[in-house]
Amino acid sequence: MRALLQRAAAASVSIDGEITATVGCGLVVLLGVAREDTEADAEYLVGKTVNLRIFPDESGHFNLSALDVGAELLVVSQFTLYAGTRKGRRPDFTAAAPPGEAEALYERTVELFRESGLRVATGRFGALMTVSIQNHGPVTIMLDSGDRLRPRRG
Repeated sequence: MRALLQRAAAASVSIDGEITATVGCGLVVLLGVAREDTEADAEYLVGKTVNLRIFPDESGHFNLSALDVGAELLVVSQFTLYAGTRKGRRPDFTAAAPPGEAEALYERTVELFRESGLRVATGRFGALMTVSIQNHGPVTIMLDSGDRLRPRRG
């Protein structure tokens, strides 16, 4: 599972020209689900996202997490995070989970985000959306649940 986190002053999702979700200060979480992902991937990604210290303290240093600042989250499904671009000029999405599997794990991940106590808004799975982000910083960080299985250097 992959999540592209963007720290935002505000963000919204529109579908067919109608704003369907908005958040204030917090994170936009673009979420991609891979074929082999499980609930363990969702749990890892949610824990990492809400606890990652990417918000500034009073000195301007990255010392505060989304939980510390009471961030709002806008979670949007994004299968294109699994685009394979090694060959040719057209992306290959075979690493992304099929829609039925992806939607179930996406919904479970949203549920886990809500269990963190933070306010969570979402896009609509599978819909053509316009996502407006007032990037703050800008701060953009990629998380990959597969990292939890890789050995640390040391």
